[in-house]
Amino acid sequence: MFEGESESDALFRAEVRDWLEANLAEDLRNSPVKLTPAEIKPWFDQLLAQGWHAAHWPRQAGGMGASLPEQIILAEEFARIGAPETHATHALNLVGPVLIEFGTEAQKEKFLAPILNSEVIWCQGYSEPNAGSDLASLKTSAVLNGDSFVVNGQKIWTTMGNEAQWMFALVCTNPHAPKKQGGLSVILIDLASPGITRRPIKVLSGDDELAEEFFDDVQVPAENLVGELHDGWRVANSILGTERFTHGHPRHLTSVLGAVKRMARKTGAMDDAAFRDRLAGHEINVTAFTAYFRHALELTNADISPGWAASILKLYCTEEIQRLDDLLVEAAGGHGLDKDIVGTDEGGVDIMGRFLGDRRNTIGGGSREIQRNIISKRILGLPT
Repeated sequence: MFEGESESDALFRAEVRDWLEANLAEDLRNSPVKLTPAEIKPWFDQLLAQGWHAAHWPRQAGGMGASLPEQIILAEEFARIGAPETHATHALNLVGPVLIEFGTEAQKEKFLAPILNSEVIWCQGYSEPNAGSDLASLKTSAVLNGDSFVVNGQKIWTTMGNEAQWMFALVCTNPHAPKKQGGLSVILIDLASPGITRRPIKVLSGDDELAEEFFDDVQVPAENLVGELHDGWRVANSILGTERFTHGHPRHLTSVLGAVKRMARKTGAMDDAAFRDRLAGHEINVTAFTAYFRHALELTNADISPGWAASILKLYCTEEIQRLDDLLVEAAGGHGLDKDIVGTDEGGVDIMGRFLGDRRNTIGGGSREIQRNIISKRILGLPT
């Protein structure tokens, strides 16, 4: 039993741990590469059958309706064993909760079940070539014309944009609003609609999970508006907070820390006292961060979370990941620059894939500079 954990929660943790050991295939644990939707589908189906794939969704929406301690236990045990994230995570964590809170009954009926069953891949259409950190300056327009919006513009750096069937997009519906934020709306776009061109973006690590999309007089039914017209900034902020919690989840740190240890044991770096001392420092940091994350999650669950908590989580976690990546390269020694998977007795490690892929983490979901601005303004009261 973990310190402070109730008897019922300790029993649930034991149940989760035993089930994962019995059901998660060895070749899916601590996978050194990101799995494709087809490769991950059998694992998702197991989670679906077990009912643990949407722990944070309420039961009336088809989720598990798990308590906060249960949600934390699931995340911690999945991280401990190295379970892969499914391709439905984006929709489960971002789109689903937004539709549950802001969507119409028709939208919930149409979209929630396919999200739960992983029948549809979603992507988030926020960033644009000149509107990333300054999201309110986006230019993609959606003009209401009868019972449809006519969408024109461009989105970029879209995660899963090359494979997704649907996009939840922040668009400008009133370019003359006194405040830019007051002229934005969120709409749901079928990416098979005429007038959409998609181009994959290959990143430093070699994968092309990002994409850019061009919209040329794309017709979107007015019924696909989420929330009120011109009230998209409020909807978007609910997504951004969730996204930053996702970027700042301790499981990411646990994953890299595990890779460092596996590589250090392979190369003998673990025998070096100075290396072990630095590694111990990072382990302490991860443990402390996990405690802070749990506290922030408890405040959020009680609706008393300060809005800046997600910024702290996102900022610290993504920077610590990069520091751990540096330690991973050091632990790898002569393998540090290998572009191929480096094998160990405990599974393969993609050293350069991690190192290069994680460079973007301090930008996605709001750059580190934006997070520092939020913290300095809302916590320290410094002038902007």
